[in-house]
Amino acid sequence: MRTPDLYFGGIGSFLPPSVPVGQAVADGRYPAEEAEAHGYAGAAVAGDRPAPEMALEAAHTAVKRAGQQPGELDLLLYTNTWHQGPDGWPPQAYLQRHLTGGTVPAMEVRQGCNGMFGALELAASYLRADPARQAALLVAADNYGTPLIDRWRLGFGLVVGDAAAAVVLTTRPGFARLLSVCSVTAPEGEDLHRSGEPLFPPSATVGRTQDFGARLDHYRANPPEGARVLMRMPDYTLDVARQAAGEAGIELEDLARVAYVNHSREVVEYRCMELLGLPMSKSTWEFGRTIGHCGAADQILALEHLVTTGQLAPGDHVLMLGQAPGVLLSAAVVRIVDVPDWTG
Repeated sequence: MRTPDLYFGGIGSFLPPSVPVGQAVADGRYPAEEAEAHGYAGAAVAGDRPAPEMALEAAHTAVKRAGQQPGELDLLLYTNTWHQGPDGWPPQAYLQRHLTGGTVPAMEVRQGCNGMFGALELAASYLRADPARQAALLVAADNYGTPLIDRWRLGFGLVVGDAAAAVVLTTRPGFARLLSVCSVTAPEGEDLHRSGEPLFPPSATVGRTQDFGARLDHYRANPPEGARVLMRMPDYTLDVARQAAGEAGIELEDLARVAYVNHSREVVEYRCMELLGLPMSKSTWEFGRTIGHCGAADQILALEHLVTTGQLAPGDHVLMLGQAPGVLLSAAVVRIVDVPDWTG
């Protein structure tokens, strides 16, 4: 989807300190051979800080940087991948109470680790549907420090970190312009991330831990009809990246940087950068390896990091690329308009 005249007015994050991989290995939580193979340096760990509190802090920063009055926002979209608080309670209401007020429509977006892409697509359409609408706040937050997740062994080559990220999408000029956002789904692979487990009762209600590695092993040992979808993932990834770049009016080689899932080095290199024909130096791997995979926040965290550390200049294009259960693949392209004062 082309997104003319839409901008990132502000961006913010909450990123707790990282626990070094060496400490996790010494404590027996992370196998030394996996640490060596996958290249992570650490994982951001928020302790007992609730995800909605982290989301609120990131949102405050994004709104302030956008020069936006919170109560004048036209939409609030909240996305996450893990439990946020008491079941049956909507976390977006927490931000309504403490930031935006109740006149701002607020909704939760559930698209797994690609939730921010879904939120971008929805917010872009919402703002363009009525010329009077000017700004939407998009927030992603997760704290995985619960008994049902082992952050060091969630899946092959996957270490997860806690974080929150927020961005204000606006029709007014901002520091970056959103040029395109798109997604493609391969529904024949939906059982990839649930293989070997019943649909009912839900895992969390019976205290079953989440282990994507075990589900993948079961999927491969008991391949269902449509299992060949795994072989087509590279094609889907390349297609959605090319679509986003094409709708932005650029070629893949024009990209200054690529923000992909904070996965292991081999995954980032071979499932993303090599596929796009780009060097690892254009990836955000060196940043991502220090915090782990932070759910739906990865790409926005990386973009903020690139901007605030002076790694982008006006005119630079950044591709944000992700993959989530479903199987869902998403991409977006932004062009840096200027270096904002708040970079310090």
